[in-house]
Amino acid sequence: MAVQFKMVAKQNNLVSPPEVKYYPCAVHQGETNLDMLASFIADSSTMSRADCYGVIMALTEAISYALKQGQIVRIDNLGTFQLTLQGTAADDPEALGKSTIKDTRIVYRPAASLKRDLKTITFKRMR
Repeated sequence: MAVQFKMVAKQNNLVSPPEVKYYPCAVHQGETNLDMLASFIADSSTMSRADCYGVIMALTEAISYALKQGQIVRIDNLGTFQLTLQGTAADDPEALGKSTIKDTRIVYRPAASLKRDLKTITFKRMR
């Protein structure tokens, strides 16, 4: 099945006069949840849906634990997860501390094999 997309107008106000350009935007066809993933994996393996569900839940907990330990999590054929920090700047490295950290985020980088698999996507424009 092809990934559907539509054209979305976006105005650039940084140029004079402002101009409108059109860009492709993916149209999502619903979402997949944990139960659906577990069922899909169970249908294509010898494991039960409950076993798959448990493994996926344990995987998310293991990723969380490793990230909290400051580790990069690399899962072959899926990608890499790592933490990044956002904080306030300081003029002196000595002034930096826990209080200057405002937020943590998880960065995901897909594996090369996953990117390669996605190159076979076909697209269909919605009118």
